[in-house]
Amino acid sequence: MKIEQIDEIKKGFFQALENDKIAGKIEYTWAGRSKFIIDHTEVDPNFKGQGVGKKLIKATVDFAKENKLKVIPLCPFAKSVIEKEPEFQEVLA
Repeated sequence: MKIEQIDEIKKGFFQALENDKIAGKIEYTWAGRSKFIIDHTEVDPNFKGQGVGKKLIKATVDFAKENKLKVIPLCPFAKSVIEKEPEFQEVLA
């Protein structure tokens, strides 16, 4: 599974691709230069139960860590995953 990031000026997203099909997506909005808000996480029903959402969260957290950014998880799924994983919590704003 490949995860790619598309970053636009005010918003962006990470998407998980499996054989050129979008398996899932996390959408975010920039909140200044040093943090962003995770707005929404969505997984294609054909990929449910395969850990796609968690892989997307990990990619998002890794991006935040690499760029010294903070994350505000407004999406209930993202918030739940980040709060359960101690190594993800350091990016919380």
